[in-house]
Amino acid sequence: MEEVLMPKLGESVTEGTIEKWLVKPGDTVEEYDALCEVITDKVTAEVPSVFDGTIKELLVDEGDTVEVGTPICMMETEGGADEPAVESVEEPTPAPREPAPRSEAPEKADARKGTRISPVVMRLASENGIDLDEVTGTGFEGRVTKKDILKVMEEGPSEKRVPAEEKESTPVSEPAPEPQAGQPAAGEEIPVTGVRKAIANKMVQSSQEIPHAWLMMEVDATNLVNVRNSHKASFREKEGYNLTFFSFFVKAVAETLKEYPILNSSWQGDKIVVNKDINISIAVAGDDKLYVPVIRNADDLSIKGIAKQVSELAKLGRNHQLTQKHMEGGTFTVNNTGAFGSVQSMGIINHPQAAILQVESIVKRPVIVDDMIAVRHMVNLCLSIDHRILDGLVAGEFLKAVKTRIESYSTEHTSVY
Repeated sequence: MEEVLMPKLGESVTEGTIEKWLVKPGDTVEEYDALCEVITDKVTAEVPSVFDGTIKELLVDEGDTVEVGTPICMMETEGGADEPAVESVEEPTPAPREPAPRSEAPEKADARKGTRISPVVMRLASENGIDLDEVTGTGFEGRVTKKDILKVMEEGPSEKRVPAEEKESTPVSEPAPEPQAGQPAAGEEIPVTGVRKAIANKMVQSSQEIPHAWLMMEVDATNLVNVRNSHKASFREKEGYNLTFFSFFVKAVAETLKEYPILNSSWQGDKIVVNKDINISIAVAGDDKLYVPVIRNADDLSIKGIAKQVSELAKLGRNHQLTQKHMEGGTFTVNNTGAFGSVQSMGIINHPQAAILQVESIVKRPVIVDDMIAVRHMVNLCLSIDHRILDGLVAGEFLKAVKTRIESYSTEHTSVY
């Protein structure tokens, strides 16, 4: 009998939460089969088995948080090996696979989701005539697991749908509107587990420990809009990704943080630590999960370099492929709330950072310019600060400097490269 231990899920990570068990007592598992999904901070990772065996007992419930090295289940391995049943995972990504034995089908990519199909799953599907494209995967990132194949085998072939025109025509009342995709149904009870629980704990910690203060500044983004629009089409054609407004804001913030390094600091009990590097955290979403990856040394990057990282991190977030390394080391957060049409919002600081800037929607409005009414592209910048570290004076000066940089963009002098 072997103890399966909570693996190491990243540098300096000391604990993880069992989000979902993928096996139950009595299940027979083979090497590389996923045992459970574990989260740390805002990253989900599969814990794979490295031996063949049978699950005897689950020692940790879903939703429980345990330290690295804690036994999470008992497993009876073939031959009673004395080695641990799970190897240490340095990053929260699927464990590397060794070449499959000749008797098994080689591992191949699942073209539908960009994930991998294990040799065990390939063999089961092949032996039972199951089309993997017709199987809904319940594993990490939508991966088809052995459990999914066994379920299809138990249920048998599904009945073909009868075309609507072949059904009897019977009068029906107008159906009630259904919730948007991904939204819960009315009356549904949603367990607070996994990523949602991690976010909740982080937000409670931030709101309870940090005395928040807020200020907002109106910015004329007309020049920024003109610069971006002048490069938009050619940039997309040349680089293969979008030149977003958000990239210009991140660049302006990163450069301003060099002038006001106290905004790039954190409260550490009896001292304030001013960070050497300027690493900008940004929020990206994937289905119902929120991730906060980091653009490292953003002050050293061009607008193009920032746009590239924003594009890559957003894509990884949508596909749930961000790792713990992507999340570590953020020193200041810039949040693109304007993407949803918001014009004013107050963010909760990403603990232990000192501030978060919300970039709102750019809106055309009539404003007074040189005593005349002009139509300009206006945007609100909303800054939340840790009042233990920052006072209104320095926060106001910082925000004003960001405003000046944005309003100083020009088609003649601003390069995106």
